[in-house]
Amino acid sequence: MPLAGFIAARGQLSLIGIVLAGTIGSLAGALFWYGVGRWIGPERLKNFSRRHGRWLTLSPAEIDRASTWFARRGRTAVLVGRLVPGVRTLISVPAGVAGMPLGPFLLTTALGTLLWTGLLATAGYVLAERYRDVAGWIEPTGNAVLILALGVYGYRVLTFGKPTREVP
Repeated sequence: MPLAGFIAARGQLSLIGIVLAGTIGSLAGALFWYGVGRWIGPERLKNFSRRHGRWLTLSPAEIDRASTWFARRGRTAVLVGRLVPGVRTLISVPAGVAGMPLGPFLLTTALGTLLWTGLLATAGYVLAERYRDVAGWIEPTGNAVLILALGVYGYRVLTFGKPTREVP
């Protein structure tokens, strides 16, 4: 998106067109992953977690708690998730698993995606010749989020099923 914004600054593309195209493309991908989540559903996911809970790092009870949480805060989770590199795609799956209605999912996904693609394209547009600086800032941030997520996942795999200590 920053590169597309840079190209728009040179007059070769429309900034609004770029943001709309990026948003539509992202919505198409989000709908696919939402559909995967709907297909999986909570019961199939719980059955899978009974057999492979360590690798999923979720027990059936945790899936129930997550579904309850998502029912209350799913719109906010989807909106914020669309603004976080590394989470942007993944947030669609739990939305589908939790059975978030399609309308609110599309609305919050579209809004978050529009904000994100607009921010990136505008940054490339405003910075013009310095669009690489924007990409240079976003890539390490995305990598840091990914490394953090992998670290949390590794910790959960290693400690799965171990009793947690209560703090007095």
